[in-house]
Amino acid sequence: MNRSLPRRLWVTFSAHVIGIYASILNNFRSKGGEHIPRHGGVLLAANHISAYETIFLPWAVVRLFPMSLLWAPAKEELFRKPFQRWLYSSWGAFPVRRGRDLRAGKVINELLVDQRVMLFPEGTRHRDGRLGKGNRGVGKIIYDTRPTVIPTALVGLNHWKFPGLRQDGLVVFGAPLDFTDLYQQPDVKETHQLIVDRVMAAIAELLKEEGAYAGEC
Repeated sequence: MNRSLPRRLWVTFSAHVIGIYASILNNFRSKGGEHIPRHGGVLLAANHISAYETIFLPWAVVRLFPMSLLWAPAKEELFRKPFQRWLYSSWGAFPVRRGRDLRAGKVINELLVDQRVMLFPEGTRHRDGRLGKGNRGVGKIIYDTRPTVIPTALVGLNHWKFPGLRQDGLVVFGAPLDFTDLYQQPDVKETHQLIVDRVMAAIAELLKEEGAYAGEC
């Protein structure tokens, strides 16, 4: 994956342009950034309530770590038009086919050696703010790559309209999760599900702390 200086300059610049809209014209805030490691493979595992997350979450990370990238798998439909394909790709997104995409899985595993990657374990948006069940495929990724996993709670973005002003939004980065006990279990689907269930439980706790927990789907 391209990690060149021009690309990192572009991402830092464009993230700050997005930040003007998100955090100055509106009120998108972040908490818990101190939990994100400066180095090593990091997985930001977030709830999925809005399409805005794919641009605002990178802003929350790049403002803390200028000249860095936040990689993200995205549905392949977003890459069909040439301009969209260039734009999303330039920000660190890469296409994923519906169902089991072995190539995308390999890319994610390679990135998690030393890069930051954001994933939405639910696999689909829940605009009502409720948490869906985590996909055990994310548990398998965590089991195989052993990254630092940061539970990430997004609040309020499902109510945003574009264009809009003075809208409230929040991202909360939680403390890294410990899977030591589960890493000692067999590499089977039941273990993978327990891993992702722990991730979703941590996201739920963050939402509860912010008074934003809406229950499960």
